[in-house]
Amino acid sequence: MIATNLGEMALGDKGIVAGFQKSHKGYRKKLLAMGLTPGTAFSITRYAPMGDPVEIRVRGFALSLRKDEAATLVVERAE
Repeated sequence: MIATNLGEMALGDKGIVAGFQKSHKGYRKKLLAMGLTPGTAFSITRYAPMGDPVEIRVRGFALSLRKDEAATLVVERAE
């Protein structure tokens, strides 16, 4: 699988959290607390009209992330 970020994924795509960008350390703890740990599967369920925020389905609940928060995640596309 190829590492990417949420901004490059389309509505309905599925992915797995691979890790975090080193340049965005401020959001890492927050995302971990929300359940976005490496290896966690998710799917993109909604984009706001201007593209911010993005809503993902993870661990059975809907989670909205701002562009800055989403850019912190390194993800891999899942089949």
